[in-house]
Amino acid sequence: MKKGNVFAALLLSAVIILGGCNASNTAKGTGIGAGGGAAVGAGIGALINGGKGAAWGAGIGAVVGGAAGALIGNKMDKQKAELEKIQGAQVESVNEGQAIKVTFESGILFATNSSTLNQVSKNSLTQFANSLKTNPDTDVQIYGHTDSSGNDQINIPLSQHRAQSVMDYLVGQGVAASRMTFQGMGASQPVADNSTSAGKAQNRRVEVYITPNQKMIQEAQQGTLK
Repeated sequence: MKKGNVFAALLLSAVIILGGCNASNTAKGTGIGAGGGAAVGAGIGALINGGKGAAWGAGIGAVVGGAAGALIGNKMDKQKAELEKIQGAQVESVNEGQAIKVTFESGILFATNSSTLNQVSKNSLTQFANSLKTNPDTDVQIYGHTDSSGNDQINIPLSQHRAQSVMDYLVGQGVAASRMTFQGMGASQPVADNSTSAGKAQNRRVEVYITPNQKMIQEAQQGTLK
């Protein structure tokens, strides 16, 4: 077998093993550092963000060693536990413990064909903002999604307006705009079957990715991250 194929197989095995374990982010972070660094980070980053996450995935993976990965994973574990208390938020670890993905269903956030936040979602986003403010050393990427009803001329602007509404509300709650970005994906990344009402409801969503910023990464490398 060629060296490149052997390396790829080893990386895939590491991802499968870590992903299948009921391990904390601390343990997963350590494993990534031992298993391949930047290549693993880039590969997983690309997968979780529909091919657009390779840049930040590589940035995380490139600096994760055994100790640094454990520190970042532990920090993300703590914030994930905070976020799991928010009503209407689905919280999961991604990038093998080096990032957090928070999904808000559009039915909770918005009325049909609207980008105006309702009161229930404002309550949830206020709690979300508080967590972001107490964990300032992260970057936040917000993505709006729609179901397949309508066309791109309708869905892309609508998804973008919804993502921007979330960001604007977070800014209003005191989260620094400089650490956040937003993008509308339209109907390009469904997570369920658009031929059913239940599937469409799942596809109408806002996803938020929380990733370590450069300060957190440097502190992890130096062993000073708490």
